[in-house]
Amino acid sequence: MKTDVAILGAGIIGAQTAVQLVERGLKVVLVDPGPPGGEQAASFGNAAWLSSHSVTPPSAPGVWKQVPKWLRDPLGPLSVRPAYLPKALPWLLRYLAAGSTEQKLRKVAAELRTLLKDAPTLHEEIAIRAGVPELINARSGLMHVYPDRASYEADGLGWRIRRDLGIICDEIEGPELARCQPDLAKTYTFAVNVPEAGQCLDPGAYCAALVRFAQTRGARIIAARATGFRSESGRLLAIETSQGEIACDAAVIACGARSAALASKAGDRVPLESERGYHVTVEGGSNLPGPTTSVMVSDRKVVISRLAGGIRCAGQVEIASPDAAPDWRRAEIMRTHLAAVFPDLDTGDARVWLGLRPSTPDGKPVIGSARGIRGVVHCFGHGHVGLVSSARSGRLAAQLVAGDAPEIDLSPFSAERFRS
Repeated sequence: MKTDVAILGAGIIGAQTAVQLVERGLKVVLVDPGPPGGEQAASFGNAAWLSSHSVTPPSAPGVWKQVPKWLRDPLGPLSVRPAYLPKALPWLLRYLAAGSTEQKLRKVAAELRTLLKDAPTLHEEIAIRAGVPELINARSGLMHVYPDRASYEADGLGWRIRRDLGIICDEIEGPELARCQPDLAKTYTFAVNVPEAGQCLDPGAYCAALVRFAQTRGARIIAARATGFRSESGRLLAIETSQGEIACDAAVIACGARSAALASKAGDRVPLESERGYHVTVEGGSNLPGPTTSVMVSDRKVVISRLAGGIRCAGQVEIASPDAAPDWRRAEIMRTHLAAVFPDLDTGDARVWLGLRPSTPDGKPVIGSARGIRGVVHCFGHGHVGLVSSARSGRLAAQLVAGDAPEIDLSPFSAERFRS
């Protein structure tokens, strides 16, 4: 078998890349052991935000003071499995360092903004081409809710950084918030709405639809796990998979949380961890009590969205081996949060789920050409911005494969940043 490009991973990053490449007329093979958009993939169960304002890294100045408390609480917003802590510690230290000063926050935010700007519109355009415009609402806006103004002001640095980058953030308070979110618990009296952001109504279906669209243009799918590369004189000749070799001129590493091993074989060591996230979904139609616009609940660190099939509450960060068994108590915490924020919603039959966020310590993905093998392109590690950033990330990966100048400066996203 010979192809122009092998895409290693059929999640949302691989799917977007496949669309861009087939539209350039290239022959594409997607390699993934699971079905595109299936429940095994992070692309299935994310919070469904097209949050073009998610520009600050997960850590922030002073967060290190809270980490010991979180780690002592097995159900807190951040937990590390005790047996996994020695392996995760170097990553955690880098994570804390990435947001330790305002200067660092502003630098990462400016860099991520180049990747996320106009993302809802890019998704809308792709969804239209793929024949699923109903899955993208590019102008829904997204809302962050707080118990009160004082809680919002405690997050003031992040909002100042966003405004300084030109992001419009509208403050909503008291009776106006109650009108905007009539089902929201009355304990929340203040909110910030970000009108430029949008929402995907079914992330799993969206990913699957993009792959189907790529297939109509000639892309093929192979149910296998990519394991390595065969090269000669530093040039890619083939990828190695659990089902044998695939000869190709280029390959894109988009395997999510399992990308680091392949990146290492292509010459780049990347500190990648699986930030395990949980969700609960109450299935039902538009008559379910819940948010009118997706909300980030500040004091509970969860996102609650109304999707095509029900109400989803997503969040939590659990650092553990990708192969570790789920701790479903963390999903039950999601259920508790959902019931508290929207008390009229019956959460008794909510479905639970666990997925693996592929996360770098600085919150930025790895996008660029591999150092050790010509023809291999990195496009992974998108962490908390995988869905929203996927539209432009796919374009960037395709530009690198084709030898075109990338539409943004990719130096902030290079794997080289981890060599120092």
